[in-house]
Amino acid sequence: MVQGISTGKLLLIGCGLLAAVAAVLLLGWWQVDGPGTPERKTRESNLPLPIGQMDFTLTNHKGNQVQPTDWIGKPMLVFFGFTFCPDICPTTLADITGWLNALGQDTKRINVAFITVDPERDTPQAMAAYVKNFHPAIIGYTGSSQDIAHASAGFKVKYEKIVSGQTYMMDHTAGVFVYDAEGRFVSIIDFHEPRENAIPKIRQTL
Repeated sequence: MVQGISTGKLLLIGCGLLAAVAAVLLLGWWQVDGPGTPERKTRESNLPLPIGQMDFTLTNHKGNQVQPTDWIGKPMLVFFGFTFCPDICPTTLADITGWLNALGQDTKRINVAFITVDPERDTPQAMAAYVKNFHPAIIGYTGSSQDIAHASAGFKVKYEKIVSGQTYMMDHTAGVFVYDAEGRFVSIIDFHEPRENAIPKIRQTL
């Protein structure tokens, strides 16, 4: 005569099976998208650094030198471009102007940086003349080629000089970096992202 398995033993077997399934799922997650995977580490290494970890000196369009730590204390929007840019830069700066107008008085609580990738032509005077076309909260920044290289490295921005005849253009990363008041990277607002998406990304830092 075969004896039945007691309820207690069935519960133990069931718990053991559930634990085994959970372990397999956890191992799969760790291997596919866990914090220890090379893919995740690669993604994280491509993210902009916290502002407090950056090391560079730039000159704003008013002629004042600025370091990254000077920006900590307010949320921040950062965009890289250049004054000779025919389309993406003026369009993005116009978009930023629209966002700032929509934020109203909250604009005073935000730092907005337009950093050139063309320091050869974009002097402080050139930057000052250019940013006049947009919201007054937008501050232009330039510096030596080395200064710009250090700044772009911190934000993980790539740029390249494209020579055409006797002149040149700059190819560069397009997108607005959003940081909180502690200098932590929050998100990117992509080129031509709708205002209804962009403004909430900014408001969450206020």
